[in-house]
Amino acid sequence: MNQRSLLSLCAVSASGLLLAVSYLAHAQQTPAKPNYDPPANLVRTDIPGWPYPKGVHEVDKPDDGKLFQVPGSTKSFTDTQINRNTSTIDWFPEKHPTPPAPVISGKEGAYRACGLCHLIDGRGKPDTADLQGLPVAYFLQQLADMKDDKRHASVPHASLADMIPVAKALDEADAKLAAEYFHSIPATQSSRVVETDTVPVTHPGPHNVQLVDPSGAKEPIGLRIIEVPVDLNRTMLRDATSGFIAYVPTGSIKRGEQLAKTGNAGKTLPCTTCHGDGLKGVGDMFPPLAGRSPTATARQLYDFKSGTRDGRYAAIMKPVVARLTDQDIVDLTAYIGSLQP
Repeated sequence: MNQRSLLSLCAVSASGLLLAVSYLAHAQQTPAKPNYDPPANLVRTDIPGWPYPKGVHEVDKPDDGKLFQVPGSTKSFTDTQINRNTSTIDWFPEKHPTPPAPVISGKEGAYRACGLCHLIDGRGKPDTADLQGLPVAYFLQQLADMKDDKRHASVPHASLADMIPVAKALDEADAKLAAEYFHSIPATQSSRVVETDTVPVTHPGPHNVQLVDPSGAKEPIGLRIIEVPVDLNRTMLRDATSGFIAYVPTGSIKRGEQLAKTGNAGKTLPCTTCHGDGLKGVGDMFPPLAGRSPTATARQLYDFKSGTRDGRYAAIMKPVVARLTDQDIVDLTAYIGSLQP
C-alpha cells in the first residue's frame, strides 16, 4: 500500500470513528423512551378491544379563565386546573379523608397525582383501576410488580403502559401513603349494570371515556360490555361522584353467577373459593371484586390470560383463567360488576 492510500484509509477510519463517537454521545443525551407495550411472546394475542378503552388526543387550547362548577359543590376550577396540571382537583373534600400528597399533588418532575387517573377517591374509571378498599399489602405488591417489569400491557397503548412509569417513580414512603389512603375509603359500586341486546353507538373521547353518538344510533351489543358516563359533563370535569352505566348482554349476569359460584363443572375454580362470599375479598392476597367496573375487571382477566400480568400472585390466577372463553369473561365480569361491595 503506498503512502497516499494509507493516508486516505486513515482519514476514512478517523471519520468513521468521529461519527460513532458523535452517535454514542447523542444516544447518551437522548435515551430511548421506555416501552411498556406488549412483549413479543404473548400467550394470547387475539384479545378483544373493548376491555381496553381508547381515547382521542386532546388539543391544547388557550385557557380563558372560565370557572367550571358541578352541582352540589362549592368549588370552582379552571380548565387548566382540571386537565393541565399535575395535581388532582377535589370537588367534594368533605366526602373522603384528607388525601396525602401523592394522591392530590403528585411530585413535580417525577409523577403526576394518583387522583388524576384514579380520581380523588380512588374509584377510577373503566380505563383505570378501582383502588377503593384494596388491602395495603396487595396495593404495594402491584406497584412492586410494575417496578420489576412483571406487568405489561396486553394491547398497544393500554392505560397500564402509563401507570408503569408512575410505579417506578413512586418511592416507598409515597406508595405507602397512597395505599393507606385508598384502603381507608369504603368501596362503592363503580357502574350501574344494565342488561340489553342493543347499545348506543360510541366513539373514543377525552380521558379514554367512550362518548355516545349524538345521533342516538344503536347497534347490537354482541360479545362486549360497553361503559358510558351517566353525566358526560361531570365525568369530563373529573367529578368522582358521577358514575357510569355498564351495558352487558342479556342473560350474562345469571350465567356469570353460575360460573363464579360453581366453576361450571370444573371449567374453572369458583371465584368464591379465594375471593370469599359476595366476592368481598379475603386477606391481602385476594382483593375485593364486588361492584368494580366490568371493563376494568375483564382487562385483568385478559392480562392474566395473555401472560403480561406475571407478578407475585399471578401464578394463582393463570390456571383459573386458562379455559375461560370470551363469553365466560363477559358473563363473569357482568356478574361481578352487578354485586354490591
